Amino acid sequence: MREFHVCGLGNAIVDIFLEVNDEEFAKLGFQRGTMQLVDNQVQRSLLERFHDNSHDLRLVSGGSVANSIIGLSQLGGNAAFIGCVGDDRYGLHYTEEFEQLGIDIGNPVLVGETTGTCIAIITPDAERTMRTCLAVSSQLSARHVDASRIARSEWLFIEGYVFANPETGQTAIRDAIKIAKANGTRVALTCSDAFIPEVFGEAFREALSDSDLLFCNAPEAQAVSKANSSNEAFEQIRRLVPNSVVTDGPGGAFVSFDGVTTHVPAYKCHPKDLTGAGDMFAGAFLYGITHGYAPQAAARGANYLCMKVITQIGARLHHGTRTFWDEIIATQD
Repeated sequence: MREFHVCGLGNAIVDIFLEVNDEEFAKLGFQRGTMQLVDNQVQRSLLERFHDNSHDLRLVSGGSVANSIIGLSQLGGNAAFIGCVGDDRYGLHYTEEFEQLGIDIGNPVLVGETTGTCIAIITPDAERTMRTCLAVSSQLSARHVDASRIARSEWLFIEGYVFANPETGQTAIRDAIKIAKANGTRVALTCSDAFIPEVFGEAFREALSDSDLLFCNAPEAQAVSKANSSNEAFEQIRRLVPNSVVTDGPGGAFVSFDGVTTHVPAYKCHPKDLTGAGDMFAGAFLYGITHGYAPQAAARGANYLCMKVITQIGARLHHGTRTFWDEIIATQD
């Protein structure tokens, strides 16, 4: 029995939720529902604009794989995370929140650097428009990879977005996989976005060839496999990696794990915010397979928690995660 069920490797981002009215949003001149990368200066000026007594800036520690690790931890799993934050107020918030969650993040603070942030501007129609500044998270490199925590984990879970930094992130991924392989730690990989296998295909496929499990949604699966449908993509991906999960929104999830191949339907709902669904699925599924649940049960539990995430605002659940899991698992007997 290892100390950690999963060790995540990914971008450490603080999500900053900002609710505005339509008039305030119109003055920003942003295209509604888009995500755009910005630099430190642009992000700082946007924050200063709303740092007043009439707007509540709500901070939530995140990042794609970080959200998965948090979900696993909320279910009762033991987790570690490798990422970088700065020594500013957002970095302090990030480290404190992870400590409260009981997730081992080592020493992620880089002195004199700015923590990555994502400002999520929420309008009355529940649409989310995001401005992301990667800042120091993009500096994650081989020197930040903690061999000890990977060796003490059953699984290493790698975030696809890290491939987008060829000089730093890709070296971190290669080193982390090498350490995992040397210590018998299984490797899980997530695409994060279809543009990752499309733009950084060579590095992504190199990592995929050393992976034990791939998580992707339908568009990502088609980008990896060049297939024309979710079904076809799933069949092709099954030949590329020993275990795989392809999520397809309301179409449910295609699962191939430890010799079991199945399709698990989604739970019907009226979504409010689709952000974080894939992150929660991965975290919950990893929790399931590291705690003795059959792949079908793990996927059903993961789908149910996805439904709970997308029927609220925000990329993760703050209450009731374990209760929801127990509810749905109890109905599967």
